[in-house]
Amino acid sequence: MLQGITSEAFILGCSAIGAGLAMIAGIGPGIGQGNAAARAAEAVGRQPEAQADITRTMLLGQAVAETTGIYGLVIAIILLFVRPLLTAYLNLGL
Repeated sequence: MLQGITSEAFILGCSAIGAGLAMIAGIGPGIGQGNAAARAAEAVGRQPEAQADITRTMLLGQAVAETTGIYGLVIAIILLFVRPLLTAYLNLGL
């Protein structure tokens, strides 16, 4: 099945698949941030005088939630452009 594929091409393909899987990490933070913004808007609608506190708390929570997505993006960029798996394979001399 993989007779026509070189080892380097196979490793690069696996790196691309890994980068795509790492980008799935952006789905959770996106959904969570949308829910947080919706709940903050509801809270401001109920208590307009607490808008500053609600906004500050929401932004802090969204910043913490976004770190997962940023880590996934960094891993994907490393896999696509630095190619550590291919470098390790070539250094082994296989």
